[in-house]
Amino acid sequence: MSRASAAYDRIDRREVLRVGTATLFGASFSLPTLLERQAAAREASGARVDDVSLIIVYLKGGLSTIDTFDLKPEAPVEFRGDFHPISTNSPGILICEHLPRIAGQMDKLSLIRSFGHRNSNHGEADHYMLTGYHPAAGFNPSLRPNNQRPSHGSIISRKLGPRGSVPAYVCLPRMHDSGGAAYLGAAAAPFVIEADPASPDFSVPDIVPPLALDARRLGSRRELLARVDRYRKSAELAANSRASTVGVFRQRAFELMTSPAAKRAFDLHAEPDALRDEYGRHTLGQSCLMARRLVAAGVRCVTVEHSNWDTHDNNFSVLKKELLPRLDSALSALFRDLAERGMLAQTLVVVTGEFGRTPRINKNAGRDHWGPAFTVALGGGGIRGGRAVGHSDERAEKPADNPYGPEDLAATMHHLLGINPEEEFYTPEGRPVKIANQGRRIHELL
Repeated sequence: MSRASAAYDRIDRREVLRVGTATLFGASFSLPTLLERQAAAREASGARVDDVSLIIVYLKGGLSTIDTFDLKPEAPVEFRGDFHPISTNSPGILICEHLPRIAGQMDKLSLIRSFGHRNSNHGEADHYMLTGYHPAAGFNPSLRPNNQRPSHGSIISRKLGPRGSVPAYVCLPRMHDSGGAAYLGAAAAPFVIEADPASPDFSVPDIVPPLALDARRLGSRRELLARVDRYRKSAELAANSRASTVGVFRQRAFELMTSPAAKRAFDLHAEPDALRDEYGRHTLGQSCLMARRLVAAGVRCVTVEHSNWDTHDNNFSVLKKELLPRLDSALSALFRDLAERGMLAQTLVVVTGEFGRTPRINKNAGRDHWGPAFTVALGGGGIRGGRAVGHSDERAEKPADNPYGPEDLAATMHHLLGINPEEEFYTPEGRPVKIANQGRRIHELL
């Protein structure tokens, strides 16, 4: 018997009361309630079924783009660092020598080298990049979530709704603190996979039982749900006059947990070993592979958070030995895989952190936080690959021409997903707030 099956054999009453829960805002809400709210959002949105999905690969802590996507080999040694540029399969675009596999996929993605913003603090910069809005007075970065404005994934969830029974917006292997829905409410919140896809026994029990669970045990699970309903029936009737609707969504929740389609979407172990090896047997690689599976199943937005790119100390050693080999395998495999499956045109991939790193190397052979200039990589979903937009100056201290920022990235992403960036939501106080804060579409990429 597998460890997962044994865990279900040992289920106690407290665990029974948690059957079918999904993680939202870092807390648990019943999966039937989640499905009900998402269905209401979908009905209100008039969602299409043939549009673009989004994968955000968020390198938490801040990727040193002066050492990866925008090297300055002619700068003084205290700026240029240890790494050398290499050619890519897109003429004229050079990237770091420690990203050779991404170099071979460069025709599928493009770089915004004149990107930057005004904040070099964790928390505030995270919120800025993941919402397109700089936080206002009173922002508390220690909250989880800390959103004053809704995250990009929550906007997509609210505007387009879910496709079928899968959630519209998923975060893995955890939810970033700025990945929440703010005033858009629980229906636009992410479904959070609180597990590491690189773990040998990875599963998503909130959606499907362990794969080793046989039909007889699934029947027992249905009986357990029925018993739970007997305990909760009176409370549901008292709390919600639409008890029959609750029952409908409870049934849908059970069908989702036992459906072959859901099992396929969340069963990372079904992937061939060779493909899992190509992505890399590490958290970033397996998270990117999981993201590809999820968008193939209909999820509209997947945010992959990966730590820790905050290289204040030993920047070059940590990048060379640990972080860049993982990024190289994960991103190159993701773009190749999407392209070969015919999914790249319908999947926008955005790779960024909250900021870049200081052009000048510090006394600890590291680089510190630097918001004024860094590079964002993106491809698919209507983006023209093999392009470099804009330039930073000779030391990557600031954009040298045509600067872009989080507002522009937000406007471009939502435009590509078929969402009008000029459309407004209303805060609880009745204040209209645009989806993108006066951002410009980055036409050079479209």
